[in-house]
Amino acid sequence: MSSAADLDLARRLADLADAVTRSRFRSRDLHVTSKPDRTPVTDADTAVEDSIRALLARERPEDAVLGEERGGAENPGARTWVIDPIDGTKNFLRGLPIWATLIALVVDGTPQVGVVSAGALRRRWWAARGLGAWTSEGDGAPWRIGVSGVDRLSDAYLSTTHLGSWTEYHSRSAYLALLDACWESRAFGDFWQHVLVAEGAVDLAAEAVVNAWDVAAVQVIVEEAGGRFSDLDGVPDYTGGSALSSNGLVHDAALEVLRSNR
Repeated sequence: MSSAADLDLARRLADLADAVTRSRFRSRDLHVTSKPDRTPVTDADTAVEDSIRALLARERPEDAVLGEERGGAENPGARTWVIDPIDGTKNFLRGLPIWATLIALVVDGTPQVGVVSAGALRRRWWAARGLGAWTSEGDGAPWRIGVSGVDRLSDAYLSTTHLGSWTEYHSRSAYLALLDACWESRAFGDFWQHVLVAEGAVDLAAEAVVNAWDVAAVQVIVEEAGGRFSDLDGVPDYTGGSALSSNGLVHDAALEVLRSNR
């Protein structure tokens, strides 16, 4: 199966997801429950994942599926679709438009295709190995994206996440040291900060805790845009439990700050 064919399928899966999420966003009858980790899940989350799984069962019946809501497992040595039906569910619940469906195809442990579709923003980002990273807005023509050229951490624009997550899962001092080492910081959060790295608007994005479905798609997008992706220890693996994406030029400097302040 070619990367182009898999990417085409991933984009059709995103179309399917967008149809569900847009119809349920800001709905007055949205049904909300809580998972064992106390994070929220809506009927839109499960409907999106079920729709994606149904289409994959028809078109890629031999492939494994790992999804946030319905579970599953990566199939070592084989093809696995890794799905986050709504990344940013808390935003979705509060009526904030910063959320997206994340779809990745992982082959032999490496993400090969990634699509991030932000239905309320009407933005989409996608990539496949060897085909570059792209974005589109609304019905407009797609354009190729690339990371920034900022080469000093002191000039870098950083996006990161809630201090409490760093205190619990990594290091409060590392969080503060990284902020102090950079020129400016914001907390765009979730998928958005990583695709902003890919399109050169942000130079560095760091998260203390992630799941595989949170970052499998963004890893290939960032890397195909010319950037670098790793966990906070520098391992280039979407399953490491944390995430650091950058333009590549400031990556090692950021890792050194994190290592020195654990």
